[in-house]
Amino acid sequence: MASLYTQADSNIRKTWVLMLSFFIAVIGLGWAFSFIFNSPVILYVAVAFSIVMNVGSYWYSDKLALKTSGAKPADEKQFQEIHRILENLSITVGIQKPRLFVITDPAPNAFATGRDPKHAAVAVTTGLLKTLERSELEGVLAHELSHIQNRDTLVMTVVVVLLGFVTLLSHFFLRGMLYGGGNGGDRDGRLQIILIVAGFALAIFAPIAAQLIQFAISRKREFLADASGALITRYPEGLASALKKISAYTQPMRNANHATAHLYIGNPFGAKATKGFNRLFATHPPIEERIKALLT
Repeated sequence: MASLYTQADSNIRKTWVLMLSFFIAVIGLGWAFSFIFNSPVILYVAVAFSIVMNVGSYWYSDKLALKTSGAKPADEKQFQEIHRILENLSITVGIQKPRLFVITDPAPNAFATGRDPKHAAVAVTTGLLKTLERSELEGVLAHELSHIQNRDTLVMTVVVVLLGFVTLLSHFFLRGMLYGGGNGGDRDGRLQIILIVAGFALAIFAPIAAQLIQFAISRKREFLADASGALITRYPEGLASALKKISAYTQPMRNANHATAHLYIGNPFGAKATKGFNRLFATHPPIEERIKALLT
């Protein structure tokens, strides 16, 4: 059973499983194409590429997540208050103060990233800073620090890179299908057939894989981070109130995308993305359930 003390080890194991699965999948794809075209070079390229992507996802996924979201370093003078809150909470948790970033966006939201507490970062939107009271901000930041302490950020940020690559790969095959041309003989015809099959398969597989992996990360991590955050601040009402305000904002974030959606404390696609049928595919548990868990 997951607890505040076992989650970190569990997430480290999940990260290795994800990276190994990606490694095997890319090598398998490279082997298939090297067999079809009778070219061992394709397999060598696939092996090298999978190694580079795995290493890159571990070391640089936090930078990619911050860049994709449009986050900028928070000036210590301009954002003095939020820096002070984050530093005080970090001392309480017993970890190094993460780097603080700000996203210029009216939607109230936040996320944490980084492979470990020493290389962690927390990003908050300008909308969050304008919308929330101090006790609510403390609740949100404590929630994000819990993700860092529990090593949720390790598996969450690695997923950003690996899922992003799957999506790009599907686009690559679809473009090859459309523009590869198939009028140059049997070999070109065979290539086009392969591109068509691979393109459609990956186009269908990419979003499904994204959802399955994000579900594998487990929605329970949000409940666990909420509980951890409440323990840190000793004031669960603050985080509960913050979640209520975050969920009330209906418009999506400007840089919202499916690859990084699971990083945020609230769904970056807005309140409508968690209604009706969409709830089945949401990366976050319903806000109502999270608030109820905090207040009971």
